[in-house]
Amino acid sequence: MSTQPITIETAAESDLPFYMPQGDEVALFEFAFNHQLPMLIKGPTGCGKTRFIQHMAAKLGRPLYTVACHDDLTAADLVGRHLISDKGTYWSDGPLTRAVREGAICYLDEVVEARKDTTVVLHPLTDDRRILPIERTGEQLKAPKDFMLVVSYNPGYQNLLKGMKPSTKQRFIAQRFDFPEAEREIQVLIGETGIDEILAKRLVNLANALRALKDHDVEEAASTRLLVYAATLIKNGYPPLEACRAAMVEPLTDDEETISALMEVVDVSFG
Repeated sequence: MSTQPITIETAAESDLPFYMPQGDEVALFEFAFNHQLPMLIKGPTGCGKTRFIQHMAAKLGRPLYTVACHDDLTAADLVGRHLISDKGTYWSDGPLTRAVREGAICYLDEVVEARKDTTVVLHPLTDDRRILPIERTGEQLKAPKDFMLVVSYNPGYQNLLKGMKPSTKQRFIAQRFDFPEAEREIQVLIGETGIDEILAKRLVNLANALRALKDHDVEEAASTRLLVYAATLIKNGYPPLEACRAAMVEPLTDDEETISALMEVVDVSFG
């Protein structure tokens, strides 16, 4: 598995990746970082979890390793493995090991999607030991003070097979994210895309109308990320109705009848 680090030096506030706080999450993250506490972030898809981590890594001036977890992700993908080259066998660190060595932030996105053996690897890093044992090399890495482990997941997708064990959850401090309130989401759209306030309000009102249909006509709510996509299309000259269909309706469902029903909601806002 190849995961490239994103290294960002300490930056002025205006140079940070755009992020608009919803509550005390910035202060809590800084406190966790300064006191070597692992952090769990939970919230729906597209509500800003990953952007928040990027923002905080830049704000703290730390390298960031992001791993998008999936069904086939193993402990070896995180820690590392022996590889073979024309010069023989050599050890290659995984992203978690590199983050520990460098004192970086390691972010495991949608951690519950990974195979169960990955959480066992995390346990020694999430208590007072803060170590990463590497059985294949015999190393036992002590995490430096600037290393931080952050994991996230979407509680809406949890089930018996894809849940995080309570004993693992209790190794983290946790922060719940959700979609921003309307006025804040309007400012997010303006800050992300540069659209005017009138268009931002129309898109946010549309998103909230679509979100009201969650669990009735669609399984997932229209995310802030999809709003940003729609705003980007419209700002750059794409027809509003088709932009909303492409960015805010088609990604939510494959059912043609549901698409037609959602487009009626779009027509009310942009028709």
